[in-house]
Amino acid sequence: MRIFFSLFFLLSVVGVGFGQETINSNLSSKKGKLYFYWGWNKANYSSSDIEFKGDDHNFTLKNVKARDTDLEWKIGKHLNPSRLTIPQFNFRVGYFLDDNWDISIGTDHMKYVVNNLQTVKISGYIENTGTAYDGVYDNDNIVIDGDSFLSFEHTDGLNYVNVALRRNDRIAKLGSSVDFNLLAGVNAGVVIPKTNSNFLNRGRNDEFHLSGYGVGATGGLNVTFFDVFFIQSELKGGYINLPSITTTPNDSDRGKQSFAFSQWNIVFGGYINLNKKSKK
Repeated sequence: MRIFFSLFFLLSVVGVGFGQETINSNLSSKKGKLYFYWGWNKANYSSSDIEFKGDDHNFTLKNVKARDTDLEWKIGKHLNPSRLTIPQFNFRVGYFLDDNWDISIGTDHMKYVVNNLQTVKISGYIENTGTAYDGVYDNDNIVIDGDSFLSFEHTDGLNYVNVALRRNDRIAKLGSSVDFNLLAGVNAGVVIPKTNSNFLNRGRNDEFHLSGYGVGATGGLNVTFFDVFFIQSELKGGYINLPSITTTPNDSDRGKQSFAFSQWNIVFGGYINLNKKSKK
C-alpha cells in the first residue's frame, strides 16, 4: 500500500513542476459532473474507555488499545471481485455543485480490533456468572484474554456512512490530459458496525446495529486523466462516538465507547458528465 502512495506523491511533484505554465489553459468545467470511487484504507485509533452493561455486569475497561486488520497489500485479497467488501474499503458517490464544491455520500468500511492479551484497568462489577471474573473492581488490573474473558472487534465493519462537503482546487496540469487537484472537506454521519464481541464465551450478536455517529475532515490529492478517470490519495481523521454497541446475543447487554481515528486512503474512480448536450 505504501508503494501506491509514494508513486502518487511522485506524480504530484512532477505535475506541479511541468504544469505551472498551462494551469489556466483548457480548463474543463466540473459543474454538474457525477463522480464515484472505490479504494482501500489503513486506519489507526486512539485508546478508549469501553463500558459494558448488562443484567449481571457493569464495568469499564480503561485506556484500551486497538488496531485495524489489513496488515499488508495482497492482490488476491484486494483485487478479487468476489471479495470486494472483505478488505477495508472506501466507496463514495458525489456531485459537483460548481467547479470547486462537491457534495457526496459514502461508506468507510474500517475494521477495529481490540489488542488481545493487553493489561488494562477495570472498574465496576461482574456477578453471578460462575466464572473467575466475578467480583467488584476498583481500578484493578485485568488482562483482556479473548479465550476466557473478552474478545472485542468491529471487524464485519466499523461502517461509517457519511455525507461530505468538499472543496476542489486545480493546482497544475501536465499537458492537456492530466490535472492535479487538491481537495479538503468535512463529513458527518452514522456508524453501523457488525460487532464481533464475545464476553465470557456467551457468543456474539452478529447483527448490524446503528451504534452511534462520527464526524471528520479530509484532505487529499487527486490526479485526473482525460477528464474521465482519476486516482486519489486521502488523509482523513475524525471522532467516533458509539453509545449503543451490541456485546452479546442478549439484546439488553450493551457497550459504549468513543475514540479518534485516522485513515490513509488510496481510491480509484471516474466522472460522468450529466451536462452533455445531445447532438442534433
